[in-house]
Amino acid sequence: MPNQDCQPYLPPEWAPQSGVMLTWPHDQGDWSQRLTEVEPVFVEIARHIASEEIVLIVCRDHAHKAHVGNLLQTAGISQDSTRLAIAPSNDTWARDHGPLTVVCRQQPLMLDFQFNGWGNKYPSDQDNAINRILSMANVFGDTPMETVDMVLEGGSLEVDGSGTLLTTEHCLLSPTRNPNLSREEIEQRLAERFGIERFLWLNRGQLEGDDTDGHIDTLARFCDRDTIAYQSCDDPADNHYLELQVMEQELQAFRTITGDPYRLVALPWPRAIYNDEGERLPATYANFLIINNKVLVPTYRDANDDKALERLRPCFPDRQIIGIDCLPIVHQYGSLHCLTMQLPAGVISG
Repeated sequence: MPNQDCQPYLPPEWAPQSGVMLTWPHDQGDWSQRLTEVEPVFVEIARHIASEEIVLIVCRDHAHKAHVGNLLQTAGISQDSTRLAIAPSNDTWARDHGPLTVVCRQQPLMLDFQFNGWGNKYPSDQDNAINRILSMANVFGDTPMETVDMVLEGGSLEVDGSGTLLTTEHCLLSPTRNPNLSREEIEQRLAERFGIERFLWLNRGQLEGDDTDGHIDTLARFCDRDTIAYQSCDDPADNHYLELQVMEQELQAFRTITGDPYRLVALPWPRAIYNDEGERLPATYANFLIINNKVLVPTYRDANDDKALERLRPCFPDRQIIGIDCLPIVHQYGSLHCLTMQLPAGVISG
């Protein structure tokens, strides 16, 4: 049970950050055949983060740490803005194995939920231990960490900072995650842990190739308390057309905390991308990352890349909108936001 003396608050992504966590790919994981394509993308993400805040990079071992350090140095990334830590990893999706940080009594508290490889689809024992290893190594300084006996991934939820949580039924109600918890019990636990007062559940919107069972961060994102940017599809011949049209109708039916319709911003539809086996990959512009002063947006060498950036600019008038080529990343069924976990102000000292 959470501390009854604390009124927890889960900051929205646009709140001030002390850093962003990345788990770097290595030759013992799924990226082994694509490291030369993938590592430059990680370097570019790290470069933009380091220009605004600390980038915390999880390395597999000491040799891997030295390798990553050389890559960052070659790219001209300041050591003052980087922290390299060591913990074994199965994969690189820090959004889902990284800590979720709430504010409790005006101090950050890191919550270490359980990660089971998106419903036991993939090995996850090392990823599930990363947060505790980093905490015991004092990587987070004096910031306390509490382990929570519940499976939950950061990519499965969006908050507006005003008591609203947006999520999907397919993911949070999946029987492979918390089979003994009902919808009402899940809501109760998240309300207690995050200070949530109301839940918005999407029932439609899954993307082909998405093995997370419909993470919200691939579909619809809060840009502020009253604005949701979402992945749309305007091609009636595409298999996603009906699914995303119905999701759009669900979003149109939602109301803000003041009872008004949300300002909905439709993101353009990228062309279909397939891997070498002919499987469709879940490319989505909704998988952007908000950091201090910038928004990093995945692009796919697609004709609609620039349009996606233009659609997001009015949503973040005080931030620079930056495109990051994530075509190599989507070959492992995720994108930019999936690779990262923001750490709110106070977690890591500059």
